[in-house]
Amino acid sequence: MSSSEKKRDLVIVVNPGSTSTKLALYRGAECLASEEINHPKAELAKFDRVFDQYEFRRDAVVQFIEAKGIDLRRCLAVAGRGGLTKPIAGGVYAVGAKMIRDLKSGRWGEHPSSLGAPLAREIGRRAGAPAFIADPVVVDEFWPLSRYSGHPAFERKSRFHALSQRAAARRAADDLGMKYDKCNFVVVHMGGGISIGAHRRGRVVDVNDALDGDGPFSPERSGSLPTGPLVATCFAGKHSHADVWKMLVGRGGMFAYIGTNDCREVEKRIGRKDAKAAEVYEAMAYQIAKWIGASAAVLSGDVKAVVFAGGLARSKLLIRQIKKYAGFVAPFMVYPETEEMIALASAAQAAVAGNVKVQEYR
Repeated sequence: MSSSEKKRDLVIVVNPGSTSTKLALYRGAECLASEEINHPKAELAKFDRVFDQYEFRRDAVVQFIEAKGIDLRRCLAVAGRGGLTKPIAGGVYAVGAKMIRDLKSGRWGEHPSSLGAPLAREIGRRAGAPAFIADPVVVDEFWPLSRYSGHPAFERKSRFHALSQRAAARRAADDLGMKYDKCNFVVVHMGGGISIGAHRRGRVVDVNDALDGDGPFSPERSGSLPTGPLVATCFAGKHSHADVWKMLVGRGGMFAYIGTNDCREVEKRIGRKDAKAAEVYEAMAYQIAKWIGASAAVLSGDVKAVVFAGGLARSKLLIRQIKKYAGFVAPFMVYPETEEMIALASAAQAAVAGNVKVQEYR
C-alpha cells in the first residue's frame, strides 16, 4: 500500500478546558494515546481574550501529535469540544467558517471550550480530514416554562456540560438495558462547575446555567446568590466589574469559603478534623441535592436514575453526602471517569460512517 493509500482509521480529539488541554487518539473505541496538558494560570494570564490563546494551544496539540508519532495520513476525522456559539440543538455539527466567526466574536460569551472547533479544523486541514463538534455547551432544548426566571430582562439560559451529561446518560441507559430516548434521568456533572439537568426521553428540558448563572455552588463558582446583597455589592463602589465577576466565577464557591478549589485537599482537611472544611463540603452536597430534587420535580417525579459524571464523582464522601439528602429520588448511577473524549471520538466516527445526521451550523 502506498503512502497515499494509507487506511484512515484514527480520530484525534481536542478538548480545551479552563486550565488544561485534553488530547486523545482513538481507533474505534480503543484509546491509543492520551494526554492532559496543564496550563498554569500564570501562563494563561498573559492572554487578554480566550482566542488570544489559539496559537499557544495549537502548538500544544501539534507537539502531542509529533510526540506520539501520529501519522496524519491515517486521520479519519478530528473532533473538538464545542464552545459558546448561539444556542443550538444537540447532535453532531461540521465545523465551518460561520461557526468559527461566531466563536471568535465572543458574542455569546468566552470560554476555552470555544477553541475546540478552530483547533479541530486546523488539525483536520493539515490531515485532509473533516472536523466535527458534538453536543456543545450551548445545547438548548428547553421547554418554554424553563426559560422563565422571574423578570423578562433575565431569561434563563441553557449552558451546561452537555457532552458529559449526555454520554453518562446514554451509558446509564445501556446499563439498564434501555434506550436513552425512552428514559427520564436527572444527570449531575460535577467538576470545577456543576450542572444538573432534567433529561426527558433524550431531551434536556431544564438545567442550571453552569457557566456563570444559577445552580449549586461548586469548587470555584458561586452559583445562585441572594440578589439583594449581590446588587448592593455591585453598586457599593468598592468593586470593579472584573472583581465581581471573579467572585462569581473562578474565586467563588468552595474557594471563597476555605481558600482551595481542590476537593482532594478538602477531604484531607476533613480527615484532619477541620470542621469548617467539613461543613463547606457538606453544604455543597446539600445544594447539589436541592437541585436534584428540583430537577425531579420538572420530571414530575418520574426518574429512572440519578446519574453522576465528572471528576468529583470520584469522591465517595461527596456522593454519600448527596445521597443522604436526595437518595429518595431514584437509584444513583455513578460514572466518575471522563466520558467526553470517547463521546467526541464516537460522534466523529459515526458522522464519517453516515450513522448520524451531520448538522450545519447556520
